Amino acid sequence: MRRMLLEGLFRRPVTEGAPTIADAEIEALAERLGVAAKARLGRSLSIREVDAGSCNGCELEIHALNNSYYDVERFGLRFVASPRHADVLMVTGPVTANMREGLERTYAATPAPKWVVAIGDCAAGCGVFGKSYAVVGAVSNVIPVDLVIPGCPPEPIDMLKGLVGLIEASARG
Repeated sequence: MRRMLLEGLFRRPVTEGAPTIADAEIEALAERLGVAAKARLGRSLSIREVDAGSCNGCELEIHALNNSYYDVERFGLRFVASPRHADVLMVTGPVTANMREGLERTYAATPAPKWVVAIGDCAAGCGVFGKSYAVVGAVSNVIPVDLVIPGCPPEPIDMLKGLVGLIEASARG
């Protein structure tokens, strides 16, 4: 027991390394997204995340957007608690029967202009949960989807790239 205690005191902690993406690339991408949102909306972009029945893998990556490494709030992107304040709905997971009405109500409560982003393979096509009796289907079966970001789960940088493309495309069209 004493040996384990001494080893624990002097051993370095085991942690994951930082993401391999260059800080400059993340900063440039988030800055571009902030500028595009201000040009299109006249203000910063507000995002409401909706879990329609996922395994929470995508949520962990979405939450990483707010951690100290990505810190998207410094570029004017913010997550809001109410769909009434949101510009973008980020929906994760296949839509379960229990969440169908909640997702439809959230979509109806979001003011125009609004965009819906399906995050992950499950939101795009139900992934491994597609054959469950409790699953209604992909997000696009319930509400209109403007962008699909594939991955299981997609990385935060992929979400930023998708949001930039969505906002810039809507500004042109």
